[in-house]
Amino acid sequence: MLKKIRNIGDCGISCDFGDEVSKKTNREVIKLFNFIMEATRNKKLKGILNSTPSYNKLIINFDLAKVKSKELIEFINSSDYSKTTLLEKNKNVEIPICYDEEFALDIKRLENKTKLSFKEIVDKHLKTNFFVYMIGFVPGHPFMGDLGKELEIDRLETPRVRLPKGSVGVVEKFCNIYSFESPGGWNIIGKTPFDLFDINKKDPSKLLPGDTVKFKSISKKELLTFKNE
Repeated sequence: MLKKIRNIGDCGISCDFGDEVSKKTNREVIKLFNFIMEATRNKKLKGILNSTPSYNKLIINFDLAKVKSKELIEFINSSDYSKTTLLEKNKNVEIPICYDEEFALDIKRLENKTKLSFKEIVDKHLKTNFFVYMIGFVPGHPFMGDLGKELEIDRLETPRVRLPKGSVGVVEKFCNIYSFESPGGWNIIGKTPFDLFDINKKDPSKLLPGDTVKFKSISKKELLTFKNE
């Protein structure tokens, strides 16, 4: 349920669905996202530049010359979008991962914090069905849940300045994949050769909110010889 709407700058609003991070909450965010997009396509709403869904919020940016925040907020509050259909094109994607110690940069920290062995950590990670809540930070970068409590761990005290593309990280109940080389403060558990973003494709991001991910363990040799299709 939508809790509140607030202005963020002159040309944006944040639709807040509360603090809970769950599939149920995320589905409500996506419903409003789909509703706004549909209203824009049908010209019931004008001036919308971009809508960005996250775990539990929807950010809407608009052209101030075409619509005011007050008008947009009144439109949302007066609309019943609860029956908006969700796209059923979500995919189940298997992603290869190598847990070789060369790539599992924070495995010792994970062992110390969780009191689990490397084998137990890998086993629990492989058995998790990950739900893609959002794509962000850099193009194609997925934020996925939900790890079991046994693997919950805080961010690094000092983030790394540079992480290799394909690094797979965990923090709290979430897992991510660094789609490009970038800074990062997540605990790195392995590496995937799977390309998550291809700007030359019609749909450049391989994963979208609502997709499900399952990891498959591969060897270092398989990682180095893997070919993306």
